[in-house]
Amino acid sequence: MICTVTYKSAAINGGGTIPAVARTPRTRWIEAGLTALARGGPDAVRIEALAAELGVTKGGFYGFFDGRAALLSEMLDEWERRCTREVLLNVEAEGGDAAMRIRRAGQLTFSEDVHQIDLAVRAWARHDPAVAERLRRIDTERMDFLRTMFGAFLTDPDEIEARSILAFTLAIGRHFIAFDHPGRTRTEAVHLAGEHLLRPPQ
Repeated sequence: MICTVTYKSAAINGGGTIPAVARTPRTRWIEAGLTALARGGPDAVRIEALAAELGVTKGGFYGFFDGRAALLSEMLDEWERRCTREVLLNVEAEGGDAAMRIRRAGQLTFSEDVHQIDLAVRAWARHDPAVAERLRRIDTERMDFLRTMFGAFLTDPDEIEARSILAFTLAIGRHFIAFDHPGRTRTEAVHLAGEHLLRPPQ
């Protein structure tokens, strides 16, 4: 997770709070790139625009990256770290039964900020074979985790596969749900569906 520091001083810039800044300029570029990606796709990740947003010169970019392609690659590395390695480490550290681990992994992987980046990467993958290959590898890791967790309390291979696919699909597809849920909010309806998938075998 990228750490930030917020300074408060009445003696700086006439008082008030100075916005949080990341520890290193490199991580600021990556974070700004991911924000732009979530907002407008890879075409929105432009060095000049990022420099203006960060309030730095464009020349500072080249002190950390060989070019735009290098930034895009490191953005994907950061996305992968947040949605796989960091998630699995947190899930393992917190422990719990298989259902609890699935819930926790879903909360971390598809939190609103990471979910928006994830959706942008999926759209990007439709037009970039290298990104598509990385997405396939990451999604396979996620599915392997689900298969292992569901396999801890289910024995039928078909049911394990079906529940894993449905859980994964629900996590990604909830963003696109537009229909009404009588008597429930969308969040409540998605939670209901998720808990149904985590029910023990009859």
